[in-house]
Amino acid sequence: MRTLVLGRTPARVTEVLATLRADGFDAEGVSTDEEARELLESEEFGVLIIGGGVEQDSRAALKEFAGKHRVRRVIDGALTKPFDAYVRREFEPLIREAAGQG
Repeated sequence: MRTLVLGRTPARVTEVLATLRADGFDAEGVSTDEEARELLESEEFGVLIIGGGVEQDSRAALKEFAGKHRVRRVIDGALTKPFDAYVRREFEPLIREAAGQG
């Protein structure tokens, strides 16, 4: 199951992706709502992670949009250091659960 990571800070998106990919997850990352919508329209993503820096209006609109494009789970994130440990503790179990592996 593919995971889309949306975050306003490209460096943090890159760190999240590095951890997810190292742990065997198929993940893509973007920094704008427009990029996220384009990818979600493909209906290839089962999980959407929205970073803590994403504004409330954008967050609400993207959650609604994701629900119309086969996303099974939307995860609200607000990274804390160390980022890799946070991703493994907070995101990966929810991705596995959405994929029916948890």
